[in-house]
Amino acid sequence: MPIYEYRCQECGKQFEKLVRSGSDQNQVECPYCHSSQVQKAFSVFGVSGSSKGLGLNTSVPAPSCNTGST
Repeated sequence: MPIYEYRCQECGKQFEKLVRSGSDQNQVECPYCHSSQVQKAFSVFGVSGSSKGLGLNTSVPAPSCNTGST
């Protein structure tokens, strides 16, 4: 179930909504002013969790923070 970002055309607020199916997208209303005049906003997605399988090498240790003083 995707989470979409919307912008209300009445009050201008942005909000997120969990949408279960394509038919539910027509029934989205603004949680602030309850207007049905909403538009899907452009959003980016994030990846969380394990980086395994993403082609990232996590076995390389991070460089140490030497201050140069002895």
